[in-house]
Amino acid sequence: MRLQTTIEIFDYWNRIRGTADAPLKSQVEPSAVPHLLQNLFILETRDGGDIGFRLAGTRICDLFGRDLRGERFSSLWAHGQHTDIERTAKGVMDHAMPALFNATGYSTIGHQASFEIVMMPLRSSDGACDRLLGAITPAAAASWLEIVPLEFLALDRSRLLPTNFGKAAPAPVRPINEIVAGRGARFGQVMRRMMSQLLSVEAR
Repeated sequence: MRLQTTIEIFDYWNRIRGTADAPLKSQVEPSAVPHLLQNLFILETRDGGDIGFRLAGTRICDLFGRDLRGERFSSLWAHGQHTDIERTAKGVMDHAMPALFNATGYSTIGHQASFEIVMMPLRSSDGACDRLLGAITPAAAASWLEIVPLEFLALDRSRLLPTNFGKAAPAPVRPINEIVAGRGARFGQVMRRMMSQLLSVEAR
């Protein structure tokens, strides 16, 4: 985790959850992070079982050249990754474990840019994790990002972000593991490996 926006929103999520594994969605106050809103999104599980954008910041919509509200999250990703991206987002909810992704974005005319994407689970009042709070942030400024829309994102690597449930203060952000995933690798296999390694670490 290197980018200021990613660090700040993760710190905010960590702070409002306290000692719980995930905060309630009602605890998220946009007024607490007004300078981050353009880079933030909220995903939700919909009646059909897919995961879509409930909200997307203006910077994210500008990056893709369209309003993303109501669109499937998987539609932003490369062909062949759609199903596995959705499965991964669902896994973050099911396991109440935040995750960090490094991805490359490709424009409609061949430009490339690196992005950091964080996804953090949110709970409903009934205790179920059915939403995700996240941020998409470019790793470096590029003038073309203001003009040419992105066509898709492709995963470069992914990692789980550790949390310390037993302490009042959040633990420092130290990746438990890092898995390099080629663009042709199946994303669901990556998520299963991530969860398997996490459980192995916790069992020691």
